[in-house]
Amino acid sequence: MTTARTTAARRHDPDRRDRLVDVTIDVIAEHGLAGLTARRIATAADVPLGSVSYHFTGLDGLVREAFTRHAHGMAEVFAAHFAGVTDRASMLDAATDFVLGGHLATSRQWAIAYELYLAAMRDPALREITEAWMQSSRDTLQRVLEPDLARALDGVMEGLTMHAILTTSPPTREETRTVLARVLEVTP
Repeated sequence: MTTARTTAARRHDPDRRDRLVDVTIDVIAEHGLAGLTARRIATAADVPLGSVSYHFTGLDGLVREAFTRHAHGMAEVFAAHFAGVTDRASMLDAATDFVLGGHLATSRQWAIAYELYLAAMRDPALREITEAWMQSSRDTLQRVLEPDLARALDGVMEGLTMHAILTTSPPTREETRTVLARVLEVTP
């Protein structure tokens, strides 16, 4: 006697792990880190809830990968923007454009970055990501600038960008350029 056995077909999904990381970035952007749950990630990725724990040992590991991916993407944008810089004068132009362009990132990308910054203040393991991101920025700037000046410019640009994107009255191009020129010790 034979019995009919019915089993659900397994979905071949070789990119599921990567998709979970990408979706985690999306969930963080929409709900913040405080609103991040495995269920919310699984729903957004259209996968069974167990997929999250199958591919990651916990949410902490998934969050680290998501923030790492986001930081790498932002670092690539940064490096590409400064690729043509050859001296302090062209650095001033590029830095001014970058600050006023919100680091060329969307408000969504900045929401994720600020979630990372806040989380890294509380979780030293996440500081490895922020430190690597900051070092990448400084390495880009050090193609033209000495290390101390690259670090100073990076910090000032970060602060000016924060002020530009979080205010209803962003600084003018002239104001931004004047501050950056002082840091770079060049004539605006």
